[in-house]
Amino acid sequence: MNSEISSLLKILLFALFFSITTTVQSETNALGQQITIIEKEVDTNKNKTHYKYSIWPRIINGYKMKERPSRRIRNFEKWYSKRPEYVQRMIDRSEKYLFYVVGEVEKRNMPMEIALLPMIESAYNPIATSRKKAAGMWQFIPSTGKIYGLKQNWWVDERRTVIESTNAALNYLEKLHAEFGTWELALASYNAGEGRVGRAIKRNKRNKKSTNYYNLRLPRETKNYVPKLFAIKNIITNPRKYGLNLTKIKNQPYFEVIEINKNIDTQLVARLAEISIEEFQLLNPQHKRPIINTKKTPQKINLPYQNIHIFNYNFHSYNKPLSNWDSYKPKRKESVAQVAKKFGIDRKILIQVNRLERRKSFRKNSTILIPNKNAITTYFPTNINELYNYSSITTHKVTRGETLSHISDRYSISVKDIKEFNELRSDKIIIGDTLDIPK
Repeated sequence: MNSEISSLLKILLFALFFSITTTVQSETNALGQQITIIEKEVDTNKNKTHYKYSIWPRIINGYKMKERPSRRIRNFEKWYSKRPEYVQRMIDRSEKYLFYVVGEVEKRNMPMEIALLPMIESAYNPIATSRKKAAGMWQFIPSTGKIYGLKQNWWVDERRTVIESTNAALNYLEKLHAEFGTWELALASYNAGEGRVGRAIKRNKRNKKSTNYYNLRLPRETKNYVPKLFAIKNIITNPRKYGLNLTKIKNQPYFEVIEINKNIDTQLVARLAEISIEEFQLLNPQHKRPIINTKKTPQKINLPYQNIHIFNYNFHSYNKPLSNWDSYKPKRKESVAQVAKKFGIDRKILIQVNRLERRKSFRKNSTILIPNKNAITTYFPTNINELYNYSSITTHKVTRGETLSHISDRYSISVKDIKEFNELRSDKIIIGDTLDIPK
């Protein structure tokens, strides 16, 4: 109760303090103009007000794709209905992002089924990475991500962002729809690639066969893609029919976007916003390092809507350094040991912070992070050799003689979770396969 009162007082004090300003952009203090609220994830369209309490009716009302009943759809309906815990985790994850995605789909007058697509692609998990190195909610592979303007460098991977990746995915789907003429074919192309779908259409034309999605010869995964989406759609439309009870997701913004103009530690942002580091990472999974780097350009971050005023109040009251990390470009032939000695830090910490494994020297044009004493005590409070986890996933390459049971024991995770996370249909794994292990 005391903490609630404290938070309320902070909000009231903040509101009073800034009532004399005319815009958020004019908020300044001794630190300078460093934080700007640039965009509110608020839907002001009056015709959405009748969906006041839940987003599900709004989604159902926007369906446009006509279902062609099939055994595949029924099979996936059964698959999901037998896994209520999996469905619940997926719905819980989507709460942070669904309002934004639904709004963007509406703006483009696209079928609302598209807003459910991340449930098929990643179970609405922005930190998901596939065996083919597709990443994020919308599962962009590196090359397609670059084509659609998603930056991927040492600091960030925008394939994981909520806003940028959603806009890129919708741009891509609109392009595919314009090219192939139906949403079923656009979705098939999103999954298998436009080249493969285009060749399947040409083959059917040569053989004087129908060229719709259901008559094309496509990989099994692609043949299942649209039926799986329809199964999710049907479950959301009538969950009780399948023995499921979906959590209500409010039809209101979960996050708001702010712009950062100074380097700042991600852990400090979370602390000033009074949220957990896990919450920060799930809203900002594009940041790969423990510091938000604004050297070349300001960076956008998402914070829970109700925590924006708390963050601003705490930020403008904060009078300590914003970051405990520095970036450094090693000189040619400079070794890990030499850099550690140069900055007076433990070599093991330098290796862990920068994920250098057992490398003795740096690659060409490398960038590394150098933690100061405050970073070491903050990020390594119990064991100086343990790095705070920022990736949330580990990749594991299957070697000779390994089984899922061996791997589950090694990472202290159940075989069931490994299979679900990697969408494995059986316990069979092959030497050379790469598995994503959630932490």
